[in-house]
Amino acid sequence: MSDLTPTLVALSRWSSTVRLAQVPPAVRHAAKRCLIDTLGVTLAGSHSDVATQARTISLAVSAAGHSGLPGHVQRLSAPAAAFVNATAGHALDFDDNCYPGVVHGSVVILPAALAVAQMRDLDGAALLTAFVVGAECEYALAKALTGQLYERRWWTTGLLGVVGACAAACHALGLDAERTASALGIALCTTAAMKAGFGTDAKALMAGRTSEAGVMAALLAEQGSRGPVDLVEHANGLAAMFNAGVLKALPLPGVHWSLLDPGVDIKRLPLCLSSHAAVDALKDMLESGAVAVTEIADILCDVPPIVIQNLTHALPTQRQQAQFSMPFAMAGTCLLGDITLAALTPQTINRPDMQRLMQRVRMHSSERWNTALMEQAPEGAWVKVVRTDGSCVERFCARPLGSAANPLSQAQLRDKFMACATLAMPAAQAQALLEHLEQLERIPRVRHLLPDSHALEQSDS
Repeated sequence: MSDLTPTLVALSRWSSTVRLAQVPPAVRHAAKRCLIDTLGVTLAGSHSDVATQARTISLAVSAAGHSGLPGHVQRLSAPAAAFVNATAGHALDFDDNCYPGVVHGSVVILPAALAVAQMRDLDGAALLTAFVVGAECEYALAKALTGQLYERRWWTTGLLGVVGACAAACHALGLDAERTASALGIALCTTAAMKAGFGTDAKALMAGRTSEAGVMAALLAEQGSRGPVDLVEHANGLAAMFNAGVLKALPLPGVHWSLLDPGVDIKRLPLCLSSHAAVDALKDMLESGAVAVTEIADILCDVPPIVIQNLTHALPTQRQQAQFSMPFAMAGTCLLGDITLAALTPQTINRPDMQRLMQRVRMHSSERWNTALMEQAPEGAWVKVVRTDGSCVERFCARPLGSAANPLSQAQLRDKFMACATLAMPAAQAQALLEHLEQLERIPRVRHLLPDSHALEQSDS
């Protein structure tokens, strides 16, 4: 890329010309893992309160269309479906993360790609390609902006997610480079998201609106609307206004594949990823017999500053707070073993023994977290358990199970999908959907990817 080429123009020149044959098999495989996980957690969240609210409003105010709603029989226009499905996908905070930008990438990209692919009656290969394009464009821009954007306390899933959603939608629509660049400019003009929404329904709804905005921008550009293609570099644009002017050279997608390096973290637990390393460190101590729950006097977690910023709830009383609480993650690991979606209820969170043990958990960030260690373990944890007799045991975890460096096995990913999907559909349908996703390139029409069944009709009645 020439130093004078606007970032959005460079992204659009690549994204508008990509074909699935140009995507390496390893990248396709990584993308399909993301698709499987994201559709699974979307099904799990499809009947949550916030997803139900989003669906109810969308059915009332949006046009019908060809874009499906996983877990339901209704179909809506592409923008409305993207909104509902991204909200459902993020409702339980069980969706994936990618460290460029520190974003929940797939949960805003897939709903946009799927909605437009169904609107245009495309095949599975087109859906997979659109998803790859969206992911690589979003993560490339995130790398250029560096981790500073997240550290400045923007919620980057909303801020950068419109790029992924819009690029995926543009590719599915078959837009050329000029219209794709305009669409990306339109999408980014509308973007902003704040971490103040953590622990509330606003967080899932922001994901929904982000995916919807990406689709809308692509459709507007298709009709001829023009956007600022120099928005990233502009004196009043993204880097200057949101990132104190920091903007590094863009790593061109197709040369650097972010789905492989650094890869995507697929969550094992339905908790903020910032707690997962600490959970794995504590779990290792408990399972190895190094400490027993009855011996625990205190649990001390030495973590990077970003973990403290994200895990803001010391004594949670409801699900959304508990998912952003290190004390709950530690106490739940001690008392429940693995924390599951079923455990995230007020009854479990407010158990007297859970609340007592949460009060024994403390977080701090020591001087050991220098730049080198934070690169090795961006959300790692040193966990020290102090026994009632005053003795201590300590473990370090750099990257938890589920991280790109320590990924879930294919069997574990399938198990997670089935556990999530069967919350919204019969097991036989969930198994069939999983098999279709695993061979997505061979699916002739993605309009028929999601089941329309009597069982789903009953759930919507």
